[in-house]
Amino acid sequence: MACTSPVKAQSADLVLCDRLAADPSDPDKPADVKGAPDIAQPDIATAIKYCAIAARSSRRALYQLGRAYAANRQLPEAAAAWRKAADKGSTSAMVELGVLYGTGSGVTKDEAQARKLFERAGEAGNPRGVANLAALSGGAGTPSDPARARELLAKAAETNAEAQYQLGLMMANGTGGPKDDAGARNLFEKAAAQNHAGALERMGAFAQEGRGGPKDSSAAKAYYERAAALGDEDARQALKRLECPYAIKDKRGNLFTTLCF
Repeated sequence: MACTSPVKAQSADLVLCDRLAADPSDPDKPADVKGAPDIAQPDIATAIKYCAIAARSSRRALYQLGRAYAANRQLPEAAAAWRKAADKGSTSAMVELGVLYGTGSGVTKDEAQARKLFERAGEAGNPRGVANLAALSGGAGTPSDPARARELLAKAAETNAEAQYQLGLMMANGTGGPKDDAGARNLFEKAAAQNHAGALERMGAFAQEGRGGPKDSSAAKAYYERAAALGDEDARQALKRLECPYAIKDKRGNLFTTLCF
């Protein structure tokens, strides 16, 4: 006589939860699960249903349940799911919960708590945790620690484009350590090779100015074009300035028109 195993039933729930709510950037996500940046609106209720069942035995499903709640604008419920997942070691849940604390969405705003969560995620190798830690401003009497953020970013930047970009920005600005244009350019180049829009825009600027390496107007334009195609507004503006580099101003110094070629 055939019977259904509870383990198989649970696995089926997790498969459906993964299919509808998996996060492409989640380190817990299996390689054969594609995931999606956003949960499709028609799938939210189904995702909540199956992820809630799968979450009984899977921290990944707990995190994904939080994503489904957040997509449904149920932020207190999302926070509760992410808190449980974070307690079980989900670095993605730590990051998302930290974002809620940092913005005061669904929970009482607490930048110190946000910083702790980002640091825990960063120490475990999650590049989004490190990037958010670097971006978090000081508040509530707790100053940010750019040197610590830079140290954590250096670890994540070995493999992750976003971490390479964020660390490049810190090195270019001399934040949290010595200013190093050549090092920043090298990191931007690595991230640009992975089609990171911000890094492509920065490579355009560095190539245009000859900062941290050779000056190359043709390469700058090519980088700007690639970044603009990915939606980077700074790159679009940079392309306009390349096309119309001469500004004509009135007596008060206000822009009157530009000359293009």
